[in-house]
Amino acid sequence: MTYRVCFVCTGNICRSPMAESVFRARVEEAGLAGAVEVDSAGTGGWHEGDAADPRTVAVLEEHGYASGHTARQFRASWFPALDLVIALDEGHQRALRALAPTPEDEAKVRLLRSYDPAADGLDVPDPYYGGTEGFEECLEMVEAASEGVLAAVSESVEDRAA
Repeated sequence: MTYRVCFVCTGNICRSPMAESVFRARVEEAGLAGAVEVDSAGTGGWHEGDAADPRTVAVLEEHGYASGHTARQFRASWFPALDLVIALDEGHQRALRALAPTPEDEAKVRLLRSYDPAADGLDVPDPYYGGTEGFEECLEMVEAASEGVLAAVSESVEDRAA
């Protein structure tokens, strides 16, 4: 049974596609590509159908990550098919928990940086209104937390297989 993870930010053009790309690479490196499905979405639909922000694409490609992406809005109806919904900041976490149809679905929502024991704060700041340095900082935070997410997801995948 496939384990499904969805990363969520505001418009699904900066932070969440970056997290999706980085985590997908970690999943592939760990040999779990057939067992884990990675996706992303936004809490709003302003950019639905758009590609990722060009600065996101540039930073991802500069660091060797794939960057193909089409933005979409998260839907409450997706919860039953997802195992883990990862919010990029506390506002996203609140919005997602409010959308959750059941307490079990609400419990699937976690903050990305909660998986980084060295994190100084739990929000990944939105780089949209700044320059490239904000996107680089976002990537650093995403990479740091991805190791913890991978450990948690790997454990869940192993538990399912047992």
